Amino acid sequence: MKQVIRISCNRRNLKVVRDFVSDYLAGQHLSEVLVNQLVLAVDEVVANFIIHANAEDERQFLDVRIDVRDHEFGFEIEDGAPSSYSPGSYQEPDLREFVRVGKKGGVGMMLVNRIMDRVEYSTTGEHTVCRLYKSLT
Repeated sequence: MKQVIRISCNRRNLKVVRDFVSDYLAGQHLSEVLVNQLVLAVDEVVANFIIHANAEDERQFLDVRIDVRDHEFGFEIEDGAPSSYSPGSYQEPDLREFVRVGKKGGVGMMLVNRIMDRVEYSTTGEHTVCRLYKSLT
């Protein structure tokens, strides 16, 4: 069954999304660790869309969808704001260099890529969609 929530691009709505995902996953008979990982992955992508793609503009909205098909969870995060944000150009950071220079931040998408089985981005017109997939098998 597909579930959808729409939020404005404000950091306060990150908790709304975490609760939405947690509530959905609570009925799926998953381990607590897996639930926390999935919530973290969705939270990171939504935060990137809110902060980087939409500059926390509350006039902009994101749609977050959850679906399960053929033993695979699918999460979609879609925005409609014109932006120069280019998530497809992501390159995994050099963690040793981050530690060496004391850099904070910049590792969220690395975690998402490690948690999820597949991460896909597509852009059509002004709509950017991130799809996250996790197999239950």
